[in-house]
Amino acid sequence: MNPAEAYILKQPEPYKSILLQLQAIVEAVAPDSELLYKWRIPFYYCNGIPLCFLNQSKDYVDLAFWHFDKMDQFTEHFTDAKRKSIRSLRYKSVEDIKDEVVVYVLEKQLEINTNPFKLILKPKKPRT
Repeated sequence: MNPAEAYILKQPEPYKSILLQLQAIVEAVAPDSELLYKWRIPFYYCNGIPLCFLNQSKDYVDLAFWHFDKMDQFTEHFTDAKRKSIRSLRYKSVEDIKDEVVVYVLEKQLEINTNPFKLILKPKKPRT
């Protein structure tokens, strides 16, 4: 079992069920995605590009993503949590998950297909 899967399975309920449901949706929408363990949380990568990440925190689970400025539907569901470059869909129960919203965000991320880290990291200055 990879560390990302172990992260999901070790969470207490209801967070484990939320994470498993989100995992199922991500893998259905992006079957070629790869679940990796980065920065101590599960990240999904597709074609080497970060798609989204899952994070259990306090009393909720975040499905976090980039490129929110390109989203033109369901924006009322996004939370910024005072973050500049990331938005998330936040869930406190499995019943809160709206499949059409998650599918839309994931499909839009796949359509954009741009590495968010290249957009938010400043280019390194050449050495002289």
